[in-house]
Amino acid sequence: MAKKLVKTKTPIPCQAADARRANFLEVALGYTKEMAVAEAERCLKCSNQPCVAGCPVEIDIPAFIALMQQGDISGAARKIKEKNALPAVCGRVCPQEDQCEKVCTMTKKFEPVGIGRLERFAADFEAAQAFPGDNGASLPARAPKTGRRIACVGSGPSSLTVAGDLILLGHEVTVFEALHKAGGVLVYGIPEFRLPKAIVQREIDYLSRLGVEVRTNTVIGKSFTIDELLGEEGYDAVFIGTGAGLPHFMKIPGINLPGVYSANEYLTRSNLMKAYRFPEYDTPIVRGQRVAVVGGGNTAMDSVRTALRLGAKEARLVYRRSRAEMPARKEEVEHAEEEGVIFMMLTNPTRIFADEGGRVGLMECVKMELGAPDESGRRSPVVMPGSEFTLEVDTVVMAVGQGANPLIRATTPDLKCNKWGYIEADEETGRTSKPGVFAGGDIVSGGATVILAMGAGRKAARAIHAYVTSLPRRAETGRR
Repeated sequence: MAKKLVKTKTPIPCQAADARRANFLEVALGYTKEMAVAEAERCLKCSNQPCVAGCPVEIDIPAFIALMQQGDISGAARKIKEKNALPAVCGRVCPQEDQCEKVCTMTKKFEPVGIGRLERFAADFEAAQAFPGDNGASLPARAPKTGRRIACVGSGPSSLTVAGDLILLGHEVTVFEALHKAGGVLVYGIPEFRLPKAIVQREIDYLSRLGVEVRTNTVIGKSFTIDELLGEEGYDAVFIGTGAGLPHFMKIPGINLPGVYSANEYLTRSNLMKAYRFPEYDTPIVRGQRVAVVGGGNTAMDSVRTALRLGAKEARLVYRRSRAEMPARKEEVEHAEEEGVIFMMLTNPTRIFADEGGRVGLMECVKMELGAPDESGRRSPVVMPGSEFTLEVDTVVMAVGQGANPLIRATTPDLKCNKWGYIEADEETGRTSKPGVFAGGDIVSGGATVILAMGAGRKAARAIHAYVTSLPRRAETGRR
C-alpha cells in the first residue's frame, strides 16, 4: 500500500509571541524525536536528489534523512558532519527556503521537507546524548599529518569551514580572531533568540577537539600581517574570512546625533558583550522606548526584535521598498510581526532632529513608490513628492549594509581588492592575487548568508589542500 503524502511540514513548536518578546530565549524550540521522524517520512527519496545540488556545502541530504527515518539520529548527525562542521548553526539560521528546500521535489505540489529543522534536530539530539566532555560527537578519523600549516583569519562561518575541512586532511590549522570570543558574526551579529551562544561554542569546541587551534584577541594587520604569517610565522597558506563588518550609514542630516547606532554596534553590545543580561553583565546599551530600525534584511530584523526585548514600547522597521522586496527571511519577518514590530514599508528617512537635550528626538521620512527594476532586479524606490512626515523616536539603528574593513588590505599592498574594498578571489577556488593567500565569504562577496560563506570556505579548502600538498618541503630550520 502506497504511503500517504503529508502535504505540509510538521509544525515546529515556538514560544508564544507575548512571552518571547520579553526574553532572549530561543524562539523556535525544535522538534521532538517523534516529530523529526514524522517529518523525515515526508521525503520522497527521489532519484535525482535536487536538494543536494541546492546545498552550498553539498550535504548528502537524502542519506541523512533516510537514517532519521530509521530512527538512527546519531548516524544522521554523523552523515551531516561529513560535509558540514556547523549543523546546529545551519539548522537555525540558514535560509533553506531559498536553497535546498526551494528545489525539493515536494514543492511541485506541497510544502518542501523541513530539511533545516531536521538538520537542527539531528545536531541537538547528538549533543544531548553525549557523555560529559564529548561535546556531542565522536570524532571522525583524521588523515596522517602532512606537516603543512594553514592560518585562517577570522572565525566566522567561512573560516570555520576551512578549518574543519583542512584539519581532517591532516594539516595543522590555526584560526585567528580579533575579538575575545570566537565565532565571528555568529556570536556578535545574530541574537541569542535566533542562535544561542552555547550552540556556537559547542561547534567551535568540536573543531578544537579535532585539533584546530583557536587564537582570540589577535588582530591580523596589527598583531601579525599576512606577510608575517607566510614568513617568520611559518604558515604555508592563509585563508582570509574576515567578513564585512564595517557599518554603512545613510548620508542624511543628523546621522551623527547621540542615539543613532549602526546595527553592528547595537547587536555586538547586546550579543557578544551580553548587555541583554543586565545586571549580570553591566555592558552599556541604549534601551530606547521609541526605536526605529532602518533596513529590510536579516540584520534589521534582528535589531528591531532585540529592541523589543530590551523594553521598547514601539519598535518600528522602516524600509524603503515593499514587503515583497524585503531580503529578510520570511520566517523572521513573520516572527517579528507576531511580536508586535510595526512595519513601515515604502518609507525612507531624510533627516534626524535632536531633542532639547541634544539627542535623537524626531526622524523625518518620505513615502516611496516602486519604479523600474534596478541592477539587482528589484524595483527601485522613488520619492513621492510632498509626502514628508515625522516620527517621534529616541533611538535609531541603521541596518543599511556593511562594507569591508580596510585593515588587511592596507597592510597587504599586493592583495588585489575591488573598488568597494572587497578582496578579489576566484569564485571556484578562493585564490587571490597573492600566492598562498585565499579568501571567501563576505570579505569577497559582500554581505550574504552563513551557508554561502560556508560554501565558499568548502571550495577554498579544496584549493588550499591542493596548493599546500604541491609545495616543496620547507627546511625544518625555517619552520616554527
